[in-house]
Amino acid sequence: MRLLPLLLIPLALTACKEEQAKAPPPPVDLTTEALSYFCQMNIAEHGGPKAQVHLEGFPAPIFFAQVRDMVAYVKGPERDAEITAIYVSDMGAAASWRYPGQDNWIPAEDAQFIVGAGVAGGMGAPEIVPFAVAAEAQPFIDRYGGSLMSLADIPEDTVLGPFDLSQVLDTPS
Repeated sequence: MRLLPLLLIPLALTACKEEQAKAPPPPVDLTTEALSYFCQMNIAEHGGPKAQVHLEGFPAPIFFAQVRDMVAYVKGPERDAEITAIYVSDMGAAASWRYPGQDNWIPAEDAQFIVGAGVAGGMGAPEIVPFAVAAEAQPFIDRYGGSLMSLADIPEDTVLGPFDLSQVLDTPS
């Protein structure tokens, strides 16, 4: 009877290990073959920041030509599976708006997003612009406007509501 508690210890430790959260999958480099989830257009042909969402049970991430589209996907009611990781382009490390980078991904939950800037993303809609470091976002805000917020704080109606198609948006250089 005294051995029974000792025999249960390995079983309990195994159960605890299974309950621990799995490490998120790493970001995938952006290639010229990457297609945007919503429009199925080649992402490399469009400027501005990009996003990738990893889903449970899917071997590859889904890519978004605009961060705005990713936020709409995340905040929207329909998804294909549980989200295991989200990465966005760090525009503080980007060569330019036209060339946001292939491997400068940052976890979306760690990013600071400029919301409400007067800039168009890769698909022409108002863009939400991610930065790893808030101080690096300030010159962008000074030039194009907007305010910083976390992914969780971006209002749903910013991405799920309509926007004015006649609105003049700048395309940063």
